[in-house]
Amino acid sequence: MAKLKPKSFNDIYDGDSIYNLEQAVEIVKKTSHVKFDESVDLAINLNVDPRHAEENIRVSTSLPKGTGKKVVLLVLAQGEKVQEALDAGADYCGNKEYLDKIKSGWVDVDKIIATPDMMAELGKLGKILGPKGLMPNPKSGTVTTNVAKAVSDQKSGMVELRVEKTGIIHTVCGKVSFDSKDLVDNIRQIYSTLLKSRPPSVKGQFLEKISISSSMGPGVKVNINSIG
Repeated sequence: MAKLKPKSFNDIYDGDSIYNLEQAVEIVKKTSHVKFDESVDLAINLNVDPRHAEENIRVSTSLPKGTGKKVVLLVLAQGEKVQEALDAGADYCGNKEYLDKIKSGWVDVDKIIATPDMMAELGKLGKILGPKGLMPNPKSGTVTTNVAKAVSDQKSGMVELRVEKTGIIHTVCGKVSFDSKDLVDNIRQIYSTLLKSRPPSVKGQFLEKISISSSMGPGVKVNINSIG
């Protein structure tokens, strides 16, 4: 598929229009104009107030077609769990030595998984890990005794859907190089997961707006009714 230069976006794209999911995906692929394989991102506006605990959405889901991104994982564990994590494909695994490295400023990983017994010490590093989104959390499946499954899930395309203070969730759903159908499948999985997480306190429409874009491309509004 030929890539368009930014000046020709208007030939196929109207920023004020709302497109069916399949159309939106095609537009994102066509308007990708850079030389690298961009991520495809979703922005989802939810009708929630994150200040209320039950409306502070934070769930995870595995994308059926993966994210297209290599995930570098650190597992903090002890005893036999260390080898279990390494056998499952963790890039780094250990305990005190990695806690010391993090204290010194080392955070060259995409995700951190921890067993529950490591959280007391890890919690002391919240000021380092929190701002980078690296603090493990049971809701996201990154605090667990089943480290093998957690590593496998993260490596195969697990994404975290976490609402921001503004009520918006930003998440990746694949790469521009993916087949359109694969991107559609991933987006539908994200949509389904969010619907299941709807808090009982929410009245009216839960998902208010959805837009899709490549990393460097324009946002394309998606008709929510075309996703389910």
